[in-house]
Amino acid sequence: MNIEKTDPTAHHTSKGESSDVSDRDGESVQGPPRHTLQRKLKNRHVAMISIGGVIGTGLFVGTANSLRNGGPIGLLLGYIVMGSIVYCVMITLGEMVAYLPIAGGHIKLAERFVDPAFSFAMGWNYWYNWTIVSPAEISAAALLINYWNKTVNDSVWVVICLAVVLTINMLGAGAYGEAEFIFASIKVITITGLIILGIVIDLGGGPNHDRIGFRYWKNPGPFVQYDGIAGAKGQFLGFWAVLTEAAFSFIGTEIVAIAAGEAKNPRRTLPKAIRRVYIRILLFYIGGTLMIGLLVPSNNPLLNLNSGTTAQSPFVIAIETAGIKSLPSIINACLLTSAWSASSSDLYTASRAIYGLAASGNAPKFFLKTTRNGLPYAAVLFSAAFSLLAFMAVSKGAGSVFDWFANMTSIAGLMTWFGISVTYLRFYKGMQVQGIDRKTLPYYTNLQPYAAWWGALATVTFSGFSVFLKGGWNTATFITNYILLITWPIMYFGARLYYGTKPVAAEDMDFTSDIAEILADTYDEPPPKNKMEAFWQWLM
Repeated sequence: MNIEKTDPTAHHTSKGESSDVSDRDGESVQGPPRHTLQRKLKNRHVAMISIGGVIGTGLFVGTANSLRNGGPIGLLLGYIVMGSIVYCVMITLGEMVAYLPIAGGHIKLAERFVDPAFSFAMGWNYWYNWTIVSPAEISAAALLINYWNKTVNDSVWVVICLAVVLTINMLGAGAYGEAEFIFASIKVITITGLIILGIVIDLGGGPNHDRIGFRYWKNPGPFVQYDGIAGAKGQFLGFWAVLTEAAFSFIGTEIVAIAAGEAKNPRRTLPKAIRRVYIRILLFYIGGTLMIGLLVPSNNPLLNLNSGTTAQSPFVIAIETAGIKSLPSIINACLLTSAWSASSSDLYTASRAIYGLAASGNAPKFFLKTTRNGLPYAAVLFSAAFSLLAFMAVSKGAGSVFDWFANMTSIAGLMTWFGISVTYLRFYKGMQVQGIDRKTLPYYTNLQPYAAWWGALATVTFSGFSVFLKGGWNTATFITNYILLITWPIMYFGARLYYGTKPVAAEDMDFTSDIAEILADTYDEPPPKNKMEAFWQWLM
C-alpha cells in the first residue's frame, strides 16, 4: 500500500511548534512556527450542534413558502423524501469522519479518496454554500423582527445581527460551542414545545376551542395547484418545489464533519452524534411540518414571504389564529435566537471550510493564520465580510432576499451531499481493495453502499423549474438556481487541467496518516458517579 505524504496542517501541533505545509506535488516545505486549530469542542457541544445547531429559519420561516407551494401533503412528503436523503448522507459521512476526524472534514477526505481537483471543487462549493447562507439567516432575522416593528429600517437589524454573530466567532471554538449549546437548547425546547402546543390547538385546546383536526387537508386541500397548473401535473410541481425548499432547511446537518477537527475525543463523540441524527429528522422536521400542515391553510396570505406584509412563521400564524395572546411574541423571540444561532454556525463552518482549502493548497496560505488559542482569524474575517450581502434586504425586501439566498444555498448544499456520497463510494472501494474490515471502524452501518448511492443520485435533482413555465421567467431565480450546476464542473475540470491531478487509485488511498494523532486524542469517558450523570452522559 502506497502511503501519500500527508498534509501536516491536518495535525494538531503544539503551540510554538514549527509546522510544514505540503505543496501540490506532495513535497514538504518547512515553514515558520505557527498555530493550528485546537480541540476545544466538548461532547455536549458536538451533541447539541449535531441535534440542533443548524435548525434555523428554513424550518421556522421557509416552511411558509413550502406550505404555500405544496399544500400540507406536498409539504410533508417533500420533507420525508429530503429527510431520507439527509439520513443516508449523514451515516455515509459519519463512517468516514469517525475514522478520520481531521481538520477540513469531508473536503480533506475528498482529496485523499477521490481526487485533489474534486476536493478543490467541493471545498469552494462548500465555502460558497456557507458564505451565502449566513446572509439568508440574517435576512430572515430582519423578517422576524418586522413582526414587532416595521418602522425601523432593516439595516439596523442587520448590523445588530452581524455584530452578535461576529463576536461569537471571534471568541474562538470554545465560545462558539458554548453559545451553540445555549442557542441550540433554546431551539430544541422551542420546536418540541411548538409541536406539543400544535397538538393541543389542533384538538381544540386553544382559547377559541376550535377543533381543527384535518380540516385544512380537505379545504383548501392536500395539494396546491402550482402556479395555477391544473391536475396532477400542478400538484406534482408543487411537491417538487418543496424539495428544494426542504433542502435549505436540512442544509448543515453535515456541519459535524467540519467540527470534527476541533472536537475533543472525536472517536467517541462523533459516532454518538451521528446516531442521533434520525431524532432530529423525525421529531423536529417531520413532526414540525406535520403540525404546520394541520394548523395553517395553504392559502393563508401571511405565508407569502414576498408580499411585503407582516409575513410570519407558520407557527406564529397558528398561535395567533388560535387566539393565544402574548405567546406569539415569545415564540418569535425564540425564532430570532434561532436565526442568530444558525448564522453563527454558518460563519463558523465557512471559516473552517476555507481553512481546510488553504490546508490542501487550494486557497492562499494566508487563511491558515491562527491565534495562540487556535482561532483562524483570517478565515473568520474574510468569510464574515460576505455577510454584508444581507444589506440587500434593505433595498429589495427581506423576504425576497431570503428566497434568493435560500435557493443558492439549497443547490450548493445538494452539491455538497453529492460530493460526500461520491467520496464515500471511493472510500468504500478503497477499503475493499486494501482488505480493511469496515466492522473495525468506530462507526459503520450495514446500509452501505446503498445509502451512499441514494445520497449521490437523489441529490442530482432539478431546481428552479418555475422559470421555464409559461410567463414565469425570472432572471434572478434562474441565476440563483443554476449557477452552481455550471460552475461545479468548470471548477473540477479546470483544477484537473491546472494542477495536472488524476483520481486516486483504490490501492493508493491513504488510510493510515493522522491515525496516531487521532488515537492520542482518544480516551475513555470516566464512568458516571450517579444516575443524573449517567442520564447526562447518555443524552450528550
